[in-house]
Amino acid sequence: MLLSACAAAVVLVRAGASSWALVAALGAASLVWLAVIDLETKLLPNRIVLPATALALVAALAVDSARFAEHVLAAVAAGGFLFAAAALRPGDLGMGDAKLALLLGALLGGAVLTALLIGFCLVALAGLALLARDGRPALRRQLPLGPFLAAGALATLLLAGPA
Repeated sequence: MLLSACAAAVVLVRAGASSWALVAALGAASLVWLAVIDLETKLLPNRIVLPATALALVAALAVDSARFAEHVLAAVAAGGFLFAAAALRPGDLGMGDAKLALLLGALLGGAVLTALLIGFCLVALAGLALLARDGRPALRRQLPLGPFLAAGALATLLLAGPA
């Protein structure tokens, strides 16, 4: 919980005083919480991801209604992309990751592309590091994608500011 609070505080300081900065800070706290859960259990609970997505979309409508459609489209596109990947390779990618991408799109709008790119690059680097350390047996390991996607979203929030 302390790590979630720290992430929220850093995002809030970086984003400045605005209604959307508060939404972004709460989103950052949720992402850290979800990353920890995924690392521990390899699950991204619907009871957290789906309400957080709904709240991000409601906040987007209330705070910046002119960009609401962007947030909805980003959520559907990001979630749909990972949903299709999970449907094609069910053992390699979970539906929780697709729902997390839905949340990232709702929170970040068009910047979700940056977050996904960063997240995929981070998981690739982690996989390469494991391969270098463990050799061929590392190819059979599965890494939870959620923490890497959350890290990509946090990096996007900190580098680009909230959507």
